[in-house]
Amino acid sequence: MRESVQDTLLAQRRATMTRRGLLGSAAATLLVAGCEMPAMVAGADRGAIDPSRPVTVGLMVPGGGSEDLQIVARNLENAARLAMADLQGVQIDLRVYQTAGDTARAQALAAQAINDGAAILVGPLLASEARAVGAVAAQSGVNVLSFSNNPEVAGGNVFLLGAMFENTATRLMAFAASQDKGRVMVISEQNEAGRVAEAAIQRAAQRSGASVVATQSYAFSQQGVVDALPRIASSARSSGAQSILMTAGSEGALPLLAELLPQNNVSMQSYQFMGLTRWDIPPATLQLSGLQGGWFALPDPQLTAGFESRYATAHGTGPNPIASLGYDAIAAVGALIRRGGDAPFSAESITQRAGFAGVTGVFRFRRDGTNERGLAVAEIRDERRVILSPAPRSFVGGAS
Repeated sequence: MRESVQDTLLAQRRATMTRRGLLGSAAATLLVAGCEMPAMVAGADRGAIDPSRPVTVGLMVPGGGSEDLQIVARNLENAARLAMADLQGVQIDLRVYQTAGDTARAQALAAQAINDGAAILVGPLLASEARAVGAVAAQSGVNVLSFSNNPEVAGGNVFLLGAMFENTATRLMAFAASQDKGRVMVISEQNEAGRVAEAAIQRAAQRSGASVVATQSYAFSQQGVVDALPRIASSARSSGAQSILMTAGSEGALPLLAELLPQNNVSMQSYQFMGLTRWDIPPATLQLSGLQGGWFALPDPQLTAGFESRYATAHGTGPNPIASLGYDAIAAVGALIRRGGDAPFSAESITQRAGFAGVTGVFRFRRDGTNERGLAVAEIRDERRVILSPAPRSFVGGAS
């Protein structure tokens, strides 16, 4: 079983490749891999709550493990408590459980949280934990809002808060189609994350009005990128592609692709470059000459800046990139409590069409346990991020 954490800090420390040797992959860092656990029952629901009394919520964070996981755990809890301070007329009894990123420990703590009266579980982070916790929680009719972004563990009573490849790809490809650049070629890594990302892009194409006209991949090494360039260039020309969507990130193959693709006659002069990862993190990525004019998606930048400023004021330092998920989880729980009803934490309530107001924008859960977030589309222009299409502040239509 392999695990990886979706935040940038761990990505940078765990990257196995650099431009001097091997190349890391942002797609790999975003994917939180899972392992086999018992299947979950569908549609768990513990029943009604008394909104006039504090509602017990179990927050499962990866504290007690490595230093990196400790940082993530602290950020998630801090953000969750910021959200609690914003809730009006809602009382939450937040119980925090430190899993250390360990599946067996998470499973035992989930049972403890439910015995402690938790009506819903928030977390854990890693996909293998989420699957194990979901199986335990389902037996008691409790739903789980996990911080994972691995769609393989979504469904039944597990709903994911993490950023989804498919969501990002849908936003980018729909925008490309609206700009008459909807014939897309995909370039991905030959590893698990690359395969998951490519599959997500294929699904996104069906919902976006765009089409995938070619796919090319490269072995997960610097030489692998170099060896693949002739194939990539030939496929781009023969497929009639208008846009090229890359799954690699800034700490991975992206800088090398940005440099070598134009040298192989695949440049922004002929194709629209797009990225499945954030091209403004780190800021140095904005300076890559081969990406000038490229597009990427991101959460509402105005709301994100407000959250980062508030977090820094409260805690003396900026938040970890996934800290906002802790806020969003508690904001959603608070909204469900406020809405009330006989089953405020039922799957039907969690997947309600209007979604929730998150600290970085609107989001909602889909019936398959994944999520949809309101994203902006940005362009790199003169080494700066320029918003081309703002993030929506509400959803139109139902979640699927």
